[in-house]
Amino acid sequence: MPFGEQPAYLRVASDLRSKIADGSLPPHTRLPSQARIREEYGVSDTVALEARKVLMAEGLVEGRSGSGTYVRELPAARRVSRTGYRSLGECTPFRQEQSDERVRGTWESRSEQEDASADVAERLFIERGERVMRTRYVFHVGGDPVMLSVSWEPLAVTGRTPVMLPEEGPLGGRGVVERMAAIDLVVDNVTEEVASRPGRAGEMTALGGVPGHAVLVIARTYYAGKRPVETADVVVPADRFKLAYHLPVK
Repeated sequence: MPFGEQPAYLRVASDLRSKIADGSLPPHTRLPSQARIREEYGVSDTVALEARKVLMAEGLVEGRSGSGTYVRELPAARRVSRTGYRSLGECTPFRQEQSDERVRGTWESRSEQEDASADVAERLFIERGERVMRTRYVFHVGGDPVMLSVSWEPLAVTGRTPVMLPEEGPLGGRGVVERMAAIDLVVDNVTEEVASRPGRAGEMTALGGVPGHAVLVIARTYYAGKRPVETADVVVPADRFKLAYHLPVK
């Protein structure tokens, strides 16, 4: 193959992708069959199959049992606004992750203690195996699941305090900043790292998506001075959301 020339299956996938983009193959239209692709592009069955796999991996088409492969209707990407820091007041776990005041949402959660993994321990500046409180969240907008989060808080900080359980007690359901202030810890900085990866089966089931489709993962850590008091992984489907940051200049 000459340098720079694409393999045949990628050329076929590119042409089909263009037809999806320009509306020649609109949403809910059945993708040409493997035999039709083979005849139209003059390629082998293997090439036709691999081209269809590429489009499926990209989330542009979906298989329907006993019916065939169809073009997906891709929703317009919604904004997830990030400000990095929420002051005391009307901050809830949902508002902590979506700072756009126009967006209203609810959440479900479950907390339990566990031993810190190596990754969590590194992020919280504690030893592997130290006890942490893990809380899993599913966030909803208009009744639809839109975002997942798993947070960890070191029990060396919150254990035996009124805020040990994030969703229970006098400050249950409040944001990290307000809860930590109740135990005399002033959260004054936060870091976020954004990455993408294929969505895991459990995540995509909870979000109503397809396993393997890309998700955005925000690894977020709140600090009181130099001490991490909470770290979390926030997961959103990459084909449905875009992250919007507002960072003040000081």
